[in-house]
Amino acid sequence: METVNIHQAKTHLSRLVEQAAQGEPFVIAKAGRPLVKVTPLDAPAAGQVRRLGFLVGEISVPDDFDRMGCEEIERLFGGGA
Repeated sequence: METVNIHQAKTHLSRLVEQAAQGEPFVIAKAGRPLVKVTPLDAPAAGQVRRLGFLVGEISVPDDFDRMGCEEIERLFGGGA
């Protein structure tokens, strides 16, 4: 991630903002000390990354899920004819 000082940020603000909008965030520093991070608005905030398995224990899938409604489907589409 690119780090720029305040003077560089002011001088090249348009280019830096365009890069951030394209998914390349940058940090603005003052006297070498990082102050702010510039990221695109649609980027997830820290700690808000989508987690796999977040519904574990909340829902269940029946064991016969792949066979549910077989009889009705066969009846509707003439499987017994």
